[in-house]
Amino acid sequence: MSPKERNPRFQRRDNLDRGRPQGSGGRHGARERDPDGPAILYGWHTVTAALANPARRIRKLWLTENAARKLADENIDTRVTPEMVRPGDIDRRLGPDAVHQGMLAEADPLDSPRIDTLPEDGIVLVLDQITDPHNVGAIMRSAAAFAVKAIVTTARHSPEATGVLAKSASGALELVPLVLVTNLARALTELEDRGFLTVGLDSEGSADLAAVELRQPLALVLGAEGKGLRQLTRETCSVVARLDMPGAIKSLNVSNAAALALYIGASRLGLMR
Repeated sequence: MSPKERNPRFQRRDNLDRGRPQGSGGRHGARERDPDGPAILYGWHTVTAALANPARRIRKLWLTENAARKLADENIDTRVTPEMVRPGDIDRRLGPDAVHQGMLAEADPLDSPRIDTLPEDGIVLVLDQITDPHNVGAIMRSAAAFAVKAIVTTARHSPEATGVLAKSASGALELVPLVLVTNLARALTELEDRGFLTVGLDSEGSADLAAVELRQPLALVLGAEGKGLRQLTRETCSVVARLDMPGAIKSLNVSNAAALALYIGASRLGLMR
């Protein structure tokens, strides 16, 4: 029995372009800066995590027959009436390289909490103009694995929480609050005023992170690959530390550096239990 027969809410749509989300375009559904525009979510983990998040409003959902059958088999509530499409329809919408697994959703962006609402324990991550959506998505995935309380980044010079970033985050976008600020140095000062130890990560740091005396609440600050931390960001941090490694290569991709820093921080703070 097909998903359509099992669930009369399923509708057939032969051309996804007729339901094409407005304000979207470019490869993998990336869109221009539009705070009121939709978030484009695709792939199994990304879409099912959004469906499970009551704070996420789903506007539209496109499914292939296979994806719809899998959702039905696992008793996952689609929350809206899905539109049935062919895989090629989603390919044309996102581009041939997007691994969508027959699922594409258009949703409202999640609200950005304020710094003064963050809990004063555990770890938060602060991203200083990291613009690659793959890296930010991978960082969010690590953040979810280490129960990070929030990720703080600038509203400008950062990728939007949609498309490639959401896919790379593999569902973590629904689990880790994303705090958008206009001035990162001011945000760091506000965190320090609330008791956070702010530790910037830089290859020229004065001490190895593993040797720094850490405490909760902790804010780990990462800069963009190549540029690293901006000067004002570095000067605002309470401590600037480095990640020492024994091998011939002394630097890591920023998402790998984030995962290593989170492991060190969580271990030192007793958060791994």
